[in-house]
Amino acid sequence: MPDTKAQDQQSKTVSQRAFETVLDSIDAAIYVADMQSYDLLFLNAYSRKRWGEANNRKCWQVLQQGQSGPCSFCTNGRLLDSNGEPREVHIWEFRNTVTQRWYQCRDQAILWPDGRLVRIEIATDITELKDMQAELGAAKLRAEELAYQDELTGLNNRRAFAALSQPTIDQARRSGQPLALIGFDADHFKQVNDCYGHAAGDQVLKSLADTVRSQIRAGDVLARVGGEEFALLLPGTDIAVACDMAERLRKAVEAMTVDYAGKLIKLTCSFGVTASSDGNASLEQLMHFADKATYIAKARQRNCVAVLTLPA
Repeated sequence: MPDTKAQDQQSKTVSQRAFETVLDSIDAAIYVADMQSYDLLFLNAYSRKRWGEANNRKCWQVLQQGQSGPCSFCTNGRLLDSNGEPREVHIWEFRNTVTQRWYQCRDQAILWPDGRLVRIEIATDITELKDMQAELGAAKLRAEELAYQDELTGLNNRRAFAALSQPTIDQARRSGQPLALIGFDADHFKQVNDCYGHAAGDQVLKSLADTVRSQIRAGDVLARVGGEEFALLLPGTDIAVACDMAERLRKAVEAMTVDYAGKLIKLTCSFGVTASSDGNASLEQLMHFADKATYIAKARQRNCVAVLTLPA
């Protein structure tokens, strides 16, 4: 009489070997681990090449490093429902601690041929995709920065100045606090370009930006709003303090010397100051009055500060 039990065992063994042969042929990392003991029951050829043989070890001893027990990110708890029955495939992404490569993992609880409930994971290497996503993200961030940054000086551009100034203006209006704006233009800047070249002019503008930037407060908003035109928004600042700031900036620029190819270049700026005593002014109003004040400074003698107060 045939030994039915032996035949069943032999059949299971053959089925398991056939299953493992199929898994060995797949170009992805596949492993099987007992869900109770974490014993690593199977690694396919792809996995053995990267992590070595199982050798009766736990899954976390082979597939991860620095683990003294089951991984904190183990997905076993997601693979069974409240009745202990297998759920659908759980898909997630993970950077392996041994290979340092990214994988998209597909985990599922199944019955192994020997009757044990196991976790099978199929992990596809997506490192190149993640690298590409990171590069695209960095490129997008850089593009966004450039959209709001003056490339030459590193200051805010006109677009950024409007975006950054509005919350400050809104806050001043709500709190009734004063708000000042200083506009300033480089005097005779065309002569710098004509005499020394545009590269020298660029260096002068960079030095001008650095000089002014070193003089202002963290909460002030500084921008290059045109070729040689700049604007500085001063929250919580009345007209008197803004005038003092403009005079300090004027002296700092006047004292600046730019060494370009052995040639020493000097520069001055004309400053226009305006302010709203109660914060009840729009950016357009502040810019308009600061521009008019700057024109007044240029019409006088340049290298000076002119003031134009907003109407009450």
